[in-house]
Amino acid sequence: MQPHRNRYWCIPKKEDPEFIACMEDVLDVYERPYNPKEPVVCMDEKPLQLLGEVREPLPMKPGKTAIIDSEYIRNGTCSIFAFIEPLAGKHHVSVREHRTATDWAEEIKYLCDVMYPDADKIILVMDNLNTHKVASLYKKYRPEEAFRLKKRLEIHYTPKHGSWLDIAEIELNVMTKQCLSRRIESIDKLKSELSAWESERNAKQAKVKWQFTNDKARIKLLSLYPKLE
Repeated sequence: MQPHRNRYWCIPKKEDPEFIACMEDVLDVYERPYNPKEPVVCMDEKPLQLLGEVREPLPMKPGKTAIIDSEYIRNGTCSIFAFIEPLAGKHHVSVREHRTATDWAEEIKYLCDVMYPDADKIILVMDNLNTHKVASLYKKYRPEEAFRLKKRLEIHYTPKHGSWLDIAEIELNVMTKQCLSRRIESIDKLKSELSAWESERNAKQAKVKWQFTNDKARIKLLSLYPKLE
């Protein structure tokens, strides 16, 4: 008999107005027309364990796949930050040793001053992680600088148990399948691999055509909406 396999998913509770409010806010942002002066950018991050080989893998041969030993070396962990502008097909990924408030603040400064220095405002969509707060800017920078960066942003949070609403999470899943399906032993190696992947995605201007709207949500996710008299 085959063992039963569970499907794991983020399940919001029924009749959840807080979830609905955040979801509809994000979906409304995704319906905005493309505006290079006010780009909609999605941000997400994921941890990654760095793994090295104990024994050198045997390379592929005609008719045979590569052979990799089941034993590996743990080389610690790191965090991957991803930014994507879905309507423009613009991507950026970076690797950090940690995922602290100051790490996030430095990534936001890069977003504002390097990726979009000429934008009037950056519409930023991300999850509500405790480090993803304006307060993190003040932990890293002087008040004047933190306030300057804050004014560049219009922040919209995905709801709790609603990370699937963050388009950057989709991009991280693509990246994982295309670039992280093997062992990577060091941060330097990871940075090199992701830099090449980022360049290819940007050259293709790989865009995301988001089709889930508030009108569709009010039908498909009806159980999440409060039942009013």
